[in-house]
Order: sequence, then structure tokens, then C-alpha cells
Amino acid sequence: MPLILLVLLPFLGSVLAALLPANARNAESTLAGAIAVFCTVQVALCFPDVAAGGVLRQEITWLPSLGLNLVIRMDGFAWMFCMLVLGIGSLVVLYARYYMSAADPVPRFFSFFMAFMGAMTGVVLSGNIIQLAFFWELTSLFSFLLIGYWHHRKDARRGARMALTVTGTGGLCMLAGMLVIGHIVGSYDLDHVLAAAEQVRHHPLYLTALVLVLLGALTKSAQFPFQFWLPNAMAAPTPVSAYLHSATMVKAGVFLLARFWPVLGDTEPWFWLVGGAGMCTLLVGGYAAMFQHDLKGLLAYSTISHLGLITLLLGLNSPLAAVAAVFHIMNHATFKASLFMAAGIVDHESGTRDIRRLSGLRTMMPVTATLAMVASASMAGVPLLNGFLSKEMFFAETVYINASPFVSMALPIAATIAGVFSVAYSLRFIVDVFWGPRATDLPREPHEPPHWMRVPVELLVLACLVVGIFPSWSVGKYLAAAALPVVGGKLPEYSLAIWHGFNTPLVMSIIAMAGGIALYLLLRWQRKAGHVDAPPLMHRISGQRIFEGAMALLTQAGRAGRQLLSTQRLQWQMLWLVLASLAAGTMPLWTQGLQLGDRGTLALSPTFVLLWVLGSICAVTAAWQAKYHRLAALTLLGATGLCVCITFLWFSAPDLALTQLVVEIVTTVLVLLGLRWLPRRDESLRGAGVSLALARARRLRDLFIALAAGGGMAWLAFAMMSRPFADSTSTFFLERALTEGGGTNVVNVVLVDFRGFDTFGEIVVLGIVALTVYALLRRFRPARETMDLPEQQRLLPADLQTDLLNPRNASDTAIGYLMVPAVLVRLLLPFALLVSFYLFMRGHNQPGGGFVAGLVLSVALLLQYIISGTEWVEAHLPLYPRRWIGVGLLFALATGAGAVVLGYPFLTSHTAHFTLPVIGEIHVASALFFDIGVFAIVVGSTLLMLTAIAHQSVRGHRYHARLMEEAAEAAGGAEAPATEPAPNPLTAGGR
Repeated sequence: MPLILLVLLPFLGSVLAALLPANARNAESTLAGAIAVFCTVQVALCFPDVAAGGVLRQEITWLPSLGLNLVIRMDGFAWMFCMLVLGIGSLVVLYARYYMSAADPVPRFFSFFMAFMGAMTGVVLSGNIIQLAFFWELTSLFSFLLIGYWHHRKDARRGARMALTVTGTGGLCMLAGMLVIGHIVGSYDLDHVLAAAEQVRHHPLYLTALVLVLLGALTKSAQFPFQFWLPNAMAAPTPVSAYLHSATMVKAGVFLLARFWPVLGDTEPWFWLVGGAGMCTLLVGGYAAMFQHDLKGLLAYSTISHLGLITLLLGLNSPLAAVAAVFHIMNHATFKASLFMAAGIVDHESGTRDIRRLSGLRTMMPVTATLAMVASASMAGVPLLNGFLSKEMFFAETVYINASPFVSMALPIAATIAGVFSVAYSLRFIVDVFWGPRATDLPREPHEPPHWMRVPVELLVLACLVVGIFPSWSVGKYLAAAALPVVGGKLPEYSLAIWHGFNTPLVMSIIAMAGGIALYLLLRWQRKAGHVDAPPLMHRISGQRIFEGAMALLTQAGRAGRQLLSTQRLQWQMLWLVLASLAAGTMPLWTQGLQLGDRGTLALSPTFVLLWVLGSICAVTAAWQAKYHRLAALTLLGATGLCVCITFLWFSAPDLALTQLVVEIVTTVLVLLGLRWLPRRDESLRGAGVSLALARARRLRDLFIALAAGGGMAWLAFAMMSRPFADSTSTFFLERALTEGGGTNVVNVVLVDFRGFDTFGEIVVLGIVALTVYALLRRFRPARETMDLPEQQRLLPADLQTDLLNPRNASDTAIGYLMVPAVLVRLLLPFALLVSFYLFMRGHNQPGGGFVAGLVLSVALLLQYIISGTEWVEAHLPLYPRRWIGVGLLFALATGAGAVVLGYPFLTSHTAHFTLPVIGEIHVASALFFDIGVFAIVVGSTLLMLTAIAHQSVRGHRYHARLMEEAAEAAGGAEAPATEPAPNPLTAGGR
């Protein structure tokens, strides 16, 4: 099976899950579980190919000239992580089926969950470091959605925002580090980067790259001083917490450290930065975990501590320590996932996670208690469990490290103290929750959960036991395969035996066990006496408080800056924009210079001069009239646009002329709709405190700036057109449009073939903008004074005003006083459809194409709205613009994916020739289907944006009519005045 499917299938499952009904919990979980299990099996079957250092690699060409190809790469380390991501993901899906309530929006949960699984798989299997950064940020995005799943809760929203801010910012730093590494190596391919370790470490930019990459890794894995976001993420549902803490998200940070260990490690900066952060996190997390009263809070801080242990091992610059780190990644995933699930079961069945209220659950849920106690013992490092083995390897590395005397003494002490903390908080999880007298004040009577909800915990605890008792037989070859790519070259000698004799690491374990028991008993006595409630000393220094304070300062600074720079005067805002644009355009010309070319000029045409004299007059007059006569200014501006359209025709650019013409129409309608909601001119701002002389000086200044900006653009355009085009890119496209793109219309071929990916990005942005406008305007409510009826509608008869108020009740003919135009635009609609189809079909070889065809159809449909009114049209011709956008994106994406399936770069065009009866030979380019996507998105986006603005009239009048009715009822039942019906929305300027 192609490795790319391991990444794509979870995303496909995410889309399908989102489409299932809200009550299809079984179907949702079955779909997610089937995909996760299928991918897990496929990954397991790949083990023979990666067991002895082999690498599976698949590359899909995208932008080879920039080194940005889609590379899927699996070695032993990536195989191990894939098994964790997909295998534990399968178990979490089964667990979530019984944990999530029927009242929860389950489709949204499984959709986010599967997308997160796909993003994490993409991180693990990325063979290109820029691609890795892309999936890295996707994990931050989808974890934000999962943490904030219960968005009605304040703590969920706060935790999600905090996680996204911290990890997203770290991800941006990591991307910058990847760019630096790519610059050093000369390639973004992971294989090339791993092979250039010495080149990277000895480069002057090594420290810059190291710090940037570490910022990404340490923020993701909640390492000191960024550990504060992880406990706040506990507002997520427990299945999400189990997945985030065991196999994904926070493990992505240590994955990155291990992946780049051969490249960035084995240096003194790496030792102090990575090792120092790991040690601090190990101790701080373990210390804080002992004082938590929430089960998930205790587990969250214990996760922080164990991630610090892994980070510390990777920072020791020892191959054997790197092997121990990989081993603990595997062990931690098993016992931490089982512990979170057990905590979720306790919460699900008892109604609380508060340790102070829980007690004696072993008698009410004995099986769950047994499983939780075994997993907790593994977390504490009890012999015959997997956690003991990796803890012993950790102790051994701290003892036998080759470092300075201070480090050689401090490391074993710190490791032993961390072991004491681990035993103490593990005992609290076991003893305080499951032993002691039975709790009597719980919200629900605890009992065992459904059997299948407990199965994932049972399987994970079984793994803890099997690995702990039979380590070499159960996990030996898998650990070797996973550790070899991290270490690079040859694995060091190590043993997974349970007994290594009586040595220093064993003594450290004994001390940790005894010290942990004593510390637990001491803290328990202190809590009963009421002396301990929060971690001593730590409450004085809170990373969360520092983060929130920094965010508040940034918000305050932004508000102050906005107050300093913003103004109610549009003139000042435009002045700053024009000055900034003028400066940005002048600086490179000032430094680099731009000379006129030696291309001969054409003879001056009086007709062309007259055309632009008229256009300039219209533009200047539009600016003059814009203060008080907005409609006149818009009309004159449209005349200037028409001059631009004729100019394109003059210079033999019919495609641009067509596009300019229809864009002018759509823009005019857009501005007309916007004019309805603009506030009246505030006369109090006019000339306030300004003398006549200063006002004239200001006008002269504005005139000078306008002439400078306009003249500069004109001179720049003339300088470019006076240059010869023999060696320009235009010649390249002219020569290859037909032979390689299969079309004679060079403009269209460039858009859908040579620069097809740019066009794809543009239509995606267009769709996003349309949806954003729609979303923002859904909550917009126009002011009361803007809802006054136009004079011509106030003079209508009462029955026509009633039709305007209730257009759905009007006759099947056009309503109101625009009956004749309404009939005409209906007759125009089929002709417009025909013209649109004609422009679309000829676009690859003649002027036209999907963009201009979509605008023509949009104009025809907008005319229906303008003349007949919004509600009447939507009652007779439902268009669903959002579906147009979705279908268009699918068409464009499917066209590009089709080329990839055939082994070509994304959006590569192909042409097929057919012979049809009567018609004869025709050729169909695959770009036709891409153009269908462009057409659909243009139609959907245009209609969605313009009609979203227009709908404000309908909403506003409904709102104000309701207020009038309520006022009339309050006044004694009097009816609302008949002179205030809702207008024909688009006729009045709104929809």
C-alpha cells in the first residue's frame, strides 16, 4: 500500500465523519476505528522492511526546483511512532465510543480526532523538513479544536487558546529553524539533512538553527519554561487527553528532538539547552504532580515530568541515553494512555475527578482499580513492569555519564529525587482513590464501566506486564529498529535484562521507592492537618500568570497603538496607506535604480489621448464628488473603469478587457450595497480647529501626494513597457502554451496550467474571504436610521407595500413597481447562461475562461436579486452559494490529484482527442475540469458576499418590525404603523 494513504485516510475519515448525522455514534466510531486499525495493520506489515535500518520512501513531485516535493519516509523510528499514533488511536476510538455522551456533537469529535491523527502521522512520516513543519502546525490547529471541544466551557476555551498560542508560536520558530537548516545543507530533504550532520554542526548559523528548532520542540512537549499550557489542556474530553499525552501532540516535541539528534546533538549547546530544560521539567513536573487534587491534573504534571526525563536523556549526548529515551517513549505511551482512560472511567462512573472526594473505589470497581494500580506502579518504576526497565536505563546513564564533576554528582541526585516524586504521586493516585473507606458523597454511585470501554485499558496494562517480564522477547527487536535511526551508524551495547546485579542504579531505585513512600505518608499527614493545599514555593512563580500577563500587555499595547494611529477621518487613513505604499515602492527603486528601456514607442493616437483625458476627468470628478455625492462618485468611477477596459482592448488584451468589464459591474453592485450602510458624513469633524490657510495647505499636500503616487505608477508602467520582451517570461509562455499547455489562449493556459497552483491558492483564498464575509455579516445588525424606506417606496399603494413586507406571499409575477424590469431580467437569464457557457467553453483557445464566465453568470443572477428582491428570488430559485464553493474546490482539487495519481506533478494538464458524429474532432484538456472549479467558486463566492450584504435589510426590518410590534403591544395593542414595511431589499440597497 502506498505510504501516502497512511496520511490521507485519516483526513478522508475526518471529512466523512463530519458528514454523518449527529445521532450516528456507532457509525462514527466504527468508521474512525476501521481506518485506525487498517492503518495500524499496514504499518505493522512494513516492519520487515525497516527492521535492519531500511528506509521506505515515496516521493511525489511538486516543486522540485525549490526542493519542495511531497516525501513520505518511514524508517524504524518513524515506524515505532506510527504504531503508537495509530495503535493507541484505535484504542482511544473504542474508548471514546462509550465515554462520549449521546448529547455531545459526536461527528465533530471524531472529525477533529481523525484529522489530528492524520496530522500527527504526517509529522512522523515527513521526509521533507518544510512538509514536517506544515503538519506540525496542523497538529497545533486540530489540538486547539479538540481541547476546546466543549466550547461552552470557559476553561476549555482558555486552555485551547493557550495551547494554540504557545505551540503555534513555537511552531513558527521551528519553521524558521528548518529554513536555516535547509540553507545550510542546500536541501530540505530529510535524508540530505541527516547526512550533513558535520556540515550543520560546524556552520556559523548552527546555534541559530538549534535555538529555533528547540523552541518548537520544547513548547510542543511542554518543557520548562513552557510547561504551563499542558495542565490547562485538561479541559478536553478524557479520550483527547489520553491521546495527546501518550502518543501525539506532546510526544511530537520529543520526536523532533530524537529525529534531529544525529544532526544537532553531540555539542555543548545541545547538552546545556536540552539537558537543562529536561532536568528542570523533570523536577518541576514531578513536584507539582504530588499536590494536584484533580486526577487528570496529577496525570498532566506527571506527563510533564516524564517528558522531561526523555528530554534529559536526549540531551546527554550519549548514544545509550538516546536508546533509553526511545525505550521510555514506548513505555510511557502504554502506561500513560491506560492511566488517563482509567481516570476517565472513574470520572464517568462516579461523576467527579476530585481526589479529595474519592476513596475506596476498589470495592465498587475492582477490575478498573486493579488495572489502574498496575499502570500506576509502572509509572512509579516498580520491578516487573515496563516503566522499571527504562527508569533503570535512565538511572544508569546519569551515573555513568562522562561529564564535569559537578554534573556527574548533580545528575544522579536529581534523577533520584525525580524518582521519589514519581513514587509519591503514583501512590496518591492508587491509595487515595482506590483504598480507604468507601466514599459516600459522590455525584453517582460508582460501578464498573461497560466491558468494551475497559478493553483498551486491559490491553495497554497487559503490554506493561509483558514488556516488564519478557523485555527482550517482547520488545527487543522493535526497540533496536526504532533506536538505530536515532543513534545513527551502529547501536551501542545494551541489555534489557530485568536483573543486572546489585549496582548503583538499583540502589537509586530502592532509595526512590523508600523515599517516595515516606514522602507520600508525610504529605498525606500534612493534608489531613490542613497544612498543604498547593505546591509550596511554586505558587510564587507561575508560568501561566506570566503568560497571561504578557498577553494582557500585548493587548494593551495593541489597543494603545490603534488609538494612536486610528481616526474617524477616512482621509487620514487613506493618507497613511498611500504614503506607506509610496515609500515601499520608492525604496527599491531608489537603491537599485530603474532606467527606461530602448524599445521604440508607438505614434501618439489622438483617440487614445482623448479616451484617457475623459477617464482622468471622470476620476478627478469622482474624487471631488465623493464627499457629499457618493452615488455620483461611484458612477464616475465606473466610467474610469470603462476607460481601463477599452485600454486593454487597445493593447490587444481581450481577456483582461472581459474580466475588467464584468468586475466593474460586480464591484459597482458591491459598493452600492455597501453605500447603504455607510454612516452619514460627520460635519463636526469638518474643519474642526483648522484655519482656511491650513485647509488649503492640506489640500495642496494631498494633491502633491496623489500626483506623486499616480505619476510614479505611470512612470513605472512606461519603464517596463519600454523594455524589449525577447528574453522575458512572456516569450516562454507564448512558445509553450500550445505545445505543452494544449491551448492557444496564453492567458488561460498560464492560469490553469503553468501557474495552476497559484490559481488554486487564489480561488481557495476567494472562497475563504466569501465565507468570512458571510460569517461576519450574520451577526451584523444595521442601525435604525439606515432602515428608512426610499421615497419612491413610501409613495407606493398599501397593497404593494404589503408585498414588499411579505415578498413570499406575493404573486408569482415580479412584485412592486419594478414589474417590467423583473420580467426582462428573467428573459435575460437564459441568454446570460448561454453567453456564460460560450465564454467558458472557448476559454482555453479564445478569450474567455472559467473566471469571466462565472462573473457573467453571477451578474445575471444578481440582476434577479436586484429587481425582484431577495426573498422572492430565494423562494423561487434557491442557489446555495456555499455549495457552489465546496463543489468548486472539490473539482479543482480532484483535477490536481488526478495528475498526481498518474505520476505527474500536481495540476499537470493533459489533452485527450475525440471524434464525434457531426461535430468532428474535438480535444478536451484536463484543465477544463480545473476551470469548472474556478467557475463554481467565482459564482458561489460572488453571490455569497453580495447577497450576505444585501440580507441586512431583511434582518434589519424584521428586527425593527418586531420592536415596533412589541412597542405597540406595550402601548395597548395598537398596530404598528403601516408606513414602515420592509423594503424590497436589493432595490433599497440591501438584501
